[in-house]
Amino acid sequence: MSETPTSESVSPPAPGAEEYLALDFVNSAVALPGGHFIDLLGTPEAANRWLTEHGLAPADAGVREMCAAQLRSLREHLRSLFAARVAGLPALSAALSAVNDALSRAPSAALLHWDEKSGPYRAAPCPTNEILDRALAALAANAADLLTGPDADRLTGCGSTPCNRYLLRHGRRQWCSTRCGDRARAARAYARRPRPTAG
Repeated sequence: MSETPTSESVSPPAPGAEEYLALDFVNSAVALPGGHFIDLLGTPEAANRWLTEHGLAPADAGVREMCAAQLRSLREHLRSLFAARVAGLPALSAALSAVNDALSRAPSAALLHWDEKSGPYRAAPCPTNEILDRALAALAANAADLLTGPDADRLTGCGSTPCNRYLLRHGRRQWCSTRCGDRARAARAYARRPRPTAG
């Protein structure tokens, strides 16, 4: 069941998100206890808000569903790559292709066009498309930096079920938030309690 995000329901950024925007991006889909789910990119308005809050788009960018869907798709591919890295498994080729496509989407120069009357000219792509392409490229580049950099060995999944967020491990900490750590400790304490015997 998907929920509309509220300030109470969304956990604080996971450890490492202040260093790697891609970590916050992959954690924008959150599984909660009781089968609840929060998607911070679930609607065009929510995606625009997330991009704006992270300095990737102006508030009036006008993100449409097609753009939000592209963001959600890249997020799932990055989650796949993070999961493969954490588990020590090979990456899915579709995920690698999606990230490399995103990396190459932001043009570094105005493109060449040709007008039938006036001839060749150069112009930047449509502003909304350019905003999205630059955001996708920035997120993909940041994820690639994390996956290939010195912090890659610290990348791990939250150790509290059903949480699906990723974090950078600091010492023995294995939870993305205090809330998840409390939930995991409570579950362990409950499991250790003696069970009444039927008699």
